[in-house]
Amino acid sequence: MTSFVLAAAVPGIGNVETESAFSMIDLLLRADIVVQIVLVILLLASVWSWAIIVEKLFALGGTRKKALNYEENFWSGQLDDVEARPGVGDNPAARVFSSISREWNDVRRGLATDTAPMVERAERSMRAAVDREVGRQSSGLGVLATVGSVSPFIGLFGTVWGIMNAFINIGQQQDTSLATVAGPIAEALFATGLGLVAAIPAVIFYNKFSGDLNKLADQLDTFSQDVLVRLSRRADEARGQ
Repeated sequence: MTSFVLAAAVPGIGNVETESAFSMIDLLLRADIVVQIVLVILLLASVWSWAIIVEKLFALGGTRKKALNYEENFWSGQLDDVEARPGVGDNPAARVFSSISREWNDVRRGLATDTAPMVERAERSMRAAVDREVGRQSSGLGVLATVGSVSPFIGLFGTVWGIMNAFINIGQQQDTSLATVAGPIAEALFATGLGLVAAIPAVIFYNKFSGDLNKLADQLDTFSQDVLVRLSRRADEARGQ
């Protein structure tokens, strides 16, 4: 009764108490130990996924740009002799080309004698190099896929557990008032909300990075096929001479 009179006499005091009672930190501290573990797991998963997202945003963009610049320099004739340009292997396109640099230099020097086996060997080497580059750039995407698919279910588990405890409290206290039910229900729903907060960015950026990787793979594959065409043509020209 006294608290009711005080809340009526001092405007805003009731709101302050309610906001304090239902703040996020207070909900976490008052939650059941199982719900707390669920919330901590979801929080760590969210932080981990965002760390991967930030790293991939810079890494994939820079990788595709480096590969494109290398291709432009290569086809402009600036990288015709890969051995004369130290340090050009610091990007995927350069590493793909370096996988056949021996065959390329043999053809350029007129040392190639049998064209077909050499081109076939170069094609296998470049295909394997492209696969290695895509695999290297795809590191961390498995974590995003796992967080995106599992986090909602972990949050749902925390919600189910919290609601179960809410009903247990109602049964023990024989009280169905909002003051008794609101706290445990809010704790339970907070787990679902945090699960979605962790999952939604992970799914969005997993799809984005998967698309970027497909574009990188197509870019490297196209570059490797063009290099093989030039390699075969040069080998045929060398044999004709």
